[in-house]
Amino acid sequence: MPLFPSQQRTHVLSRGSGHENVPAPGATASSLLRRYRPLETRATGGFGSVEICLDSRLQRRVAIKRIPLASPDVRTTAETVSQALAEARTASLLQHPNIVSVIDFTYDAAYAYLVMEYVDGMSLEEFLSGVEGHSLTYDEAANIADALVQALTFAHENGVLHLDIKPANVLIDRNGHVKITDFGMATLASAAGFGGARGGTIGYMPPEQLMGQTVDERTDIFALACVMYEALCGTAPFRAATPADSEARIEKGVILPSDLLPDIPPTTEEALISALSIAPEARPGTMGAFGDLLLDGLGNAREGRKSFARMIAYLTSDEEMDDEEPAHGGAARAWELDPAEGYLGSRTPHARRALAGAVCGVSVAAASWVLLGPLGLESTVERIAAALAIGAAAGIAPQIGSALILTGFLVAILNATPIIAVLPVAAITCALACSWWLVWGRVDIGASAALAVACAGMAFFDPVLAAPFALVAGGCLTRGSGSASSVALGAVLGALVGATQQTGGALDVAAAATALAQLPLLASAALAAGGAAALAFLLKFAWMRYLDGRGAGTYVLAFAAPLLAEIVLTCLAHPMEITSLSPLHWATVFGAGAVSSIIVWIYVYLFGYRKERPERDCS
Repeated sequence: MPLFPSQQRTHVLSRGSGHENVPAPGATASSLLRRYRPLETRATGGFGSVEICLDSRLQRRVAIKRIPLASPDVRTTAETVSQALAEARTASLLQHPNIVSVIDFTYDAAYAYLVMEYVDGMSLEEFLSGVEGHSLTYDEAANIADALVQALTFAHENGVLHLDIKPANVLIDRNGHVKITDFGMATLASAAGFGGARGGTIGYMPPEQLMGQTVDERTDIFALACVMYEALCGTAPFRAATPADSEARIEKGVILPSDLLPDIPPTTEEALISALSIAPEARPGTMGAFGDLLLDGLGNAREGRKSFARMIAYLTSDEEMDDEEPAHGGAARAWELDPAEGYLGSRTPHARRALAGAVCGVSVAAASWVLLGPLGLESTVERIAAALAIGAAAGIAPQIGSALILTGFLVAILNATPIIAVLPVAAITCALACSWWLVWGRVDIGASAALAVACAGMAFFDPVLAAPFALVAGGCLTRGSGSASSVALGAVLGALVGATQQTGGALDVAAAATALAQLPLLASAALAAGGAAALAFLLKFAWMRYLDGRGAGTYVLAFAAPLLAEIVLTCLAHPMEITSLSPLHWATVFGAGAVSSIIVWIYVYLFGYRKERPERDCS
């Protein structure tokens, strides 16, 4: 049985009592189709079939849709089909990243042939049928909506309507990229006598299309809203067996999405309800306007693309699903290294929080060791035990790590310094720390960890050598202004904590000013804070470029940043004696900078490229 039987004969199609010729066979149909070798049938039935073929000339896979030009039950004319063929050819040649590319379009007496790019993945219809709940996450829905809105906006700007938007015509490849297919096919289907009015699909057509009235952009907006409602809520709003049943369902209206998804963003629900209105004039006027409202707060399209890639790889794998594994959402899938999540992040979603907790715990324990001396705890064993206990508490709840350091510092200086002398230092420190904690510390566990690292480093080590490690903690664990403020406050607090060790806890205004008014410390605090913000920006910038498919090369800048900052800091901290610094000093500087740069590389390897938002406090 040949793949394309119409290559063997010419048909004269009849309709009822009339006999009229369809368009003459395309001169290039037979020669064009001979270059494609059939590999598998992907879809049959309904309006046309799809064959996956090998292009013998270019050695690539293509998808060929074979479309009948006549229905045995409906009368059509050669002129009608010819006009539809011309319209379908024009519509199918749209070029857009989210539209399936058409390589060629030809026809013979009985069939039209659409040679398209091969999308290795699955349709949205297949995806929904394969996941638990038959619905998408908000991130996945955002990825679908963003791609389809862009594709359809482009088509409408070029004067082309789709008129058959449905899950089966939305394709998702193995990288999570979304494309829409079958532009122009609705008109051809209608002309050939398939699919009812305007060739759409019952359940996704608005009333005006069902009744054969004038259609425009708002017809596609209605259909896309049906698809998104189904993708989010797990049920098609107007699915029916007949056009009349579908019209009745549309008149009745849909169940509010919030009744099915209580946490759906209000703007998304508003967009769906307005787009599913019976009257076209009640719907958004343009696809872009509908998309803006639909996507406002819906989810992260880039994260949705990654989720699709993982799920499609899982759903199309040959391995059977374990009974204990859910199909979607919280699926316990086989472990695979995801560069965006890193070696540890790919294994557990809590890896970054565990890192912040561990870093905060160790740093708070170190700072506590210093503060416990002025508080009168002289026994080494007791001091170690107390410091470890405090550090463990900070590790479990990193948000309170910074509060523990501040509390210990205030208790130490108030215990050893006359109240009048210490009050200005205590008041200013408390005011700055409380302001920082309310804005960043309580909502971002990374900010508390960065402050603790800066504090412990400045209390224990030379500020110039401690600065690159504080920079790395701030840049990796938190972001933006939180990075700079956490490191700056931590450095100042660390200098004051170190001063209490020298004075037995006594710290009046003069002693505090003396501890802070040192060029190496000021230069270290300023550069570490600025460098932390710069590193956070570089990591975020590199992450965005990676998401856009530009590779991970930008991460080299982030890896080099701590080493470069340490060299610059040494020059700033020792401007007068820079030429007299010993080779050993420079070796130490380069060593500290190199180690901190290596730490950034290790962090990215273990915890991935992703630069996430801070975890919010739910209390």
